[in-house]
Amino acid sequence: MQFGAVLAFAFLVTVHAFAAETEQQKVDSIFAAYDKADSPGCALGVIRDGEFIYRKGYGVASLELAVPLSSRSVFYMGSVSKQFTAASVVLAAEQGYLSLDDNIRKYIPELPDYGQPVTLRQMLHHTSGFRDIFGLLEISGRNPLDVHPTAELIDLVARQKALNYTPGAEFLYSNTNYFLLAEVVKRTTGKPLSIFAAENIFQPLGMTHTRFYDNHTVVVPGRIPAYSPGKNGSFLVDWSTNFDKVGDGGLMSSVDDLLLWDRNFYENRLGKGTLLKEMLTPGILNDGKPIAYALGLELGAYRGLPIVEHGGALFGYRTEILRFPEQRFTVLCLCNLSVADPSGLSRKVADVYLEKSLQPAAVPPKPQDTGVSNPGLFAGEYLSSIDHSTLSFAASGGVLMIVNGASLRNIGPNRFESPRGSMITFDSSNSMMRVTIDTPGEAPFTATKIERVHVADPDLAAYAGTYTSTELDATYKLSVENGSLMLRSNWNPALKLAPLVRDEFDSGDLGTLVFHRDSGNRISGLSVFDGRTRNLTFEKIN
Repeated sequence: MQFGAVLAFAFLVTVHAFAAETEQQKVDSIFAAYDKADSPGCALGVIRDGEFIYRKGYGVASLELAVPLSSRSVFYMGSVSKQFTAASVVLAAEQGYLSLDDNIRKYIPELPDYGQPVTLRQMLHHTSGFRDIFGLLEISGRNPLDVHPTAELIDLVARQKALNYTPGAEFLYSNTNYFLLAEVVKRTTGKPLSIFAAENIFQPLGMTHTRFYDNHTVVVPGRIPAYSPGKNGSFLVDWSTNFDKVGDGGLMSSVDDLLLWDRNFYENRLGKGTLLKEMLTPGILNDGKPIAYALGLELGAYRGLPIVEHGGALFGYRTEILRFPEQRFTVLCLCNLSVADPSGLSRKVADVYLEKSLQPAAVPPKPQDTGVSNPGLFAGEYLSSIDHSTLSFAASGGVLMIVNGASLRNIGPNRFESPRGSMITFDSSNSMMRVTIDTPGEAPFTATKIERVHVADPDLAAYAGTYTSTELDATYKLSVENGSLMLRSNWNPALKLAPLVRDEFDSGDLGTLVFHRDSGNRISGLSVFDGRTRNLTFEKIN
């Protein structure tokens, strides 16, 4: 019996080892495109019950030095940083320095009074209405990816005469929220976010290679560069040490250190015990509707299982933390290549390890499954009257798809579903085709189908002139050149403006320009919309 028990145990160990090896082989195949000695790639960590069950580097950390990626490689984390900023704010509140329901002007009185308070909690949930700081810099003609002193950035935000919307009315992701929250931590605790987070998060958890990078002259041991694709299979450097804004970003960390952060979501070792509850509570809009964003964390579901996640993207860095709390399972995927998709890669890794717990994956639509005789009816370009952004659909092989996006599954005569669960409805009443996109936890996106107009040279001349914005301390010069309306701002290359509909032009990098007319039908100014920054006005001065 003893000998039989030993044999049975050995057999189970062998089966388990074989299963683990098979899982690892499947994961390796997911990252095969990056697992080369001459390509940037990704560092992966797979966690179950607080321990790594697999970790590996695919590709190289530095093409110049031929250093391989590993779980020790230190990445710029982008917006993954926001959860650490949020945790710092909560811990500061526990220590009595602030309250999450305080008005931001209590701590940054330079900001305008918009008629009603903007609370720290609204900022944490991205429901404040603040225009995005990256958009403000871009639209003002400044380089967002350069060093900008905090005083300069606060001055830029303080110049804004309006918000995107009434505080608490919508969810709209804005980096301004978390940049300002970092300043709140500094002004209330007397310590910059980098020091407060180190003393209250990184050091207690033993995260020795994690920091907020708020001084671009500091040497960061283990930091790796990032890249973008070049020509003929080559790569271009896509990172910078000339950038040190924190709060909305700025975190440096590694796969090994993030294991310790993940453990704390079950151990709750930091502060006085309120941290996890606060961080995992979704925001609530003024009308009582919940959103899918908590405190620096996105709440959702994947193939039937609850998930908590957040990604990051800046320069060539792409990062993702994907957590399945009920399974105590997490995927960490940190990449140093701009075209990598760590969110998608992390989900594929989860497919391997959680196969028995996940609902069946959605089957890609086939023409015979759609029930739509002519999906081309919905194809075309749509323009929003709220943020003036555009979205295009195309039909191919009887399947409707979002241009540069995924194919859609037909669920009704005029209704479709995206792979991420958004409901897309088309309506052709009133002789115009409209689309409404409902995404859980977000305000509906509505837009009307358009046909781009052609504006002849004589009519383009009406838009030419000089425009200024006191909100941005910026000037635009518009001129007609070779049949096109061109925009110049500061030292930047001229932008060609493409007509959308009457008095609206697509500028590409700056978003959509909407021109205004006075009572005499003359062009009197313009507004810029870039998605996260709405209705920035310029006055025409000549």
